[in-house]
Amino acid sequence: MAISKLNFNSLNVTPTASKGIGFDSGADDLDSNLSGGSMVFISKATASSSATIDFTSGIDSTYKEYIFIFNNIHPATDNTQFAFQVDTGTNTNYNQAITSSTFRAFNREPNDDAGLGYVAGEDQGQGTAFQKLTAGGTIGADNDQSGSGYFHLFNPSNTTFVKQFIGRSSANHASDYATDFYLAGYVNTTTALTRVRFKMLSGNIDAGTITLYGIT
Repeated sequence: MAISKLNFNSLNVTPTASKGIGFDSGADDLDSNLSGGSMVFISKATASSSATIDFTSGIDSTYKEYIFIFNNIHPATDNTQFAFQVDTGTNTNYNQAITSSTFRAFNREPNDDAGLGYVAGEDQGQGTAFQKLTAGGTIGADNDQSGSGYFHLFNPSNTTFVKQFIGRSSANHASDYATDFYLAGYVNTTTALTRVRFKMLSGNIDAGTITLYGIT
């Protein structure tokens, strides 16, 4: 009896389970299967020497998950960090209590200094400061330097639980390091969050985009 050969090229090996977080070929898109749902575009902001970028609408009970994609954030000031804070209702203090945990990996261009570890001082314990989205010392202000990543906010309109978030970024350090920064934590309020502010901790956001999506 002849042996039937399997034609691998004809197999459908597409996973049926939801995929993990990962960038696809689109400049502002994450994988459309993130968390098993679809990404719905809400709004996009483009920085141009901007002191802050505020999202004051579109964050409501329509979705239980929201993702902000920040793309090629370029600072006007060298060696500074990109950060966020949130607020409730029509408040504009942006000083909600945050507890967070962070770690990072890094490597310098000459491949002479690399490491991985917890980043003390980038986290907060019931702090009300802006929470850093890029690792310490970043981002450089050279013309070719920037930072990109995402900030994922869970169920901001819920009035029972505190508000969880995660984030990840890649950035060009001012001293020519590649940094890979991980962030997780919660905003310690059971009041619905309605707005998010992004800014550099020093100087303006010279250029870059932030796109907001809801996850069905």
